Amino acid sequence: MSTTSVSSKDIKRQWHLINAEGKILGRLATEVATILMGKKKPSFVPYLDIGDYVVVTNASKVQLSGKKMQNKTYTRHSGYPGGLKVETFDKLIVRRPEKIIEHAVAGMLPGNKLGKAMIKKLKVFASSEHPYVKEIKKETKE
Repeated sequence: MSTTSVSSKDIKRQWHLINAEGKILGRLATEVATILMGKKKPSFVPYLDIGDYVVVTNASKVQLSGKKMQNKTYTRHSGYPGGLKVETFDKLIVRRPEKIIEHAVAGMLPGNKLGKAMIKKLKVFASSEHPYVKEIKKETKE
């Protein structure tokens, strides 16, 4: 008896389309992170990137529960003294709605090279149009 291990040649990636309209941010992010890591695949191993590609549309219509629309903040720093920028959710969703979903999903992925490779397979769009129509239709046709 021998144990079979997954190699990079055995990985088959699929494309998933997720509509974020009306969905709660945290629940959407866990669903996307699970697909990106490949946790639902029978060949899952924690040391390989075997996850699929995910296209999230309508990022500008994602929801939060409670008073988080006004209270949730996103911070970044320019690297210069006094360069701390703080922005609330309701202002960021108008300016860059893609960043909200990318930030939430990145926090649920590993914080190493593997996580950086996984987050590159996430494609987020503010509206329902996206350039990955051919890849997704090819997946549904097969």
